[in-house]
Amino acid sequence: MIELSDLTKRYGAKTAVEGLTFSVRPGVVTGFLGPNGAGKSTTMRMMLGLDHPTDGEVRIDGRRYAELRDPLTFIGALLEARSVHPGRTAYHHLQCLAQSNGIPTRRIDEVLDLVGLTAVARKRPKGFSLGMGQRLGIASAMLGDPRILMFDEPVNGLDPEGIHWIRNLMKRLAAEGRTVFVSSHLMSEMALTAEHLVVIGRGRLLADTSMARFIEENARTSVRVRSPEPERLREALEGAGLAPARRPDGGFEVEGGDTARVGELAAEHRVTLHELSVERASLEEAFMRLTHGTVEYQAHDGGDDELG
Repeated sequence: MIELSDLTKRYGAKTAVEGLTFSVRPGVVTGFLGPNGAGKSTTMRMMLGLDHPTDGEVRIDGRRYAELRDPLTFIGALLEARSVHPGRTAYHHLQCLAQSNGIPTRRIDEVLDLVGLTAVARKRPKGFSLGMGQRLGIASAMLGDPRILMFDEPVNGLDPEGIHWIRNLMKRLAAEGRTVFVSSHLMSEMALTAEHLVVIGRGRLLADTSMARFIEENARTSVRVRSPEPERLREALEGAGLAPARRPDGGFEVEGGDTARVGELAAEHRVTLHELSVERASLEEAFMRLTHGTVEYQAHDGGDDELG
């Protein structure tokens, strides 16, 4: 488990992280989200002792990172996959990490096989593609067989097969009872991977909740309904105080509606339905709604009033 208590980091007059308190628990994949400049990287660096907090503290299984004797056996992390000595082969990079953390050398071959790099183990990473570099970074994180894993943008550079692989790997690690903490800007991928979310904006905690509740609380859900008698359907919906919006396919979207209620209204008015379904909001929509006011740099659409 990772526990943050009133974690704060200031750089001169700028506060990068302010009063963060949350826990990352074992058994689920926890997603870490926030706009650029929100303080995610600073927070993860403080978790690993790479930056020192101005106030507050981080506990890794009850201890500060500096108190861990062989840290890779407690927590493995992928923050910057390219942080590899260019003169060492992939095998020797892992060997140096293993020797400095008291990890048996047999583990090197195991993690190279796990990430699919056995065939290039004796090659230097400077010639690796971005995806291969990510796999080596994941191998480094897994080297000590830790109970806690942290991944920052783990799917960068991976092809579809690689993305599918890392997604399933994170789920399997969580199912084994490990703590898995992952940060990513790919909302579609996070929606398929994470069960719990921690969201920050401008260094402050905005949400610490389940994926399902986060979407429910921060994005709209509507009912999609279509009938060969659209005008009768519209009249029935409006008569019940609902506000149907016409869709391009001739059907209606009823924001905030309920499928049972819409279906019962149609039956009551003897209106035939060809479609009745829930239009669920996406994680991206929920994230954008929650964090809109915390985005540090916002692009504009380039309208005439701005280009003047």
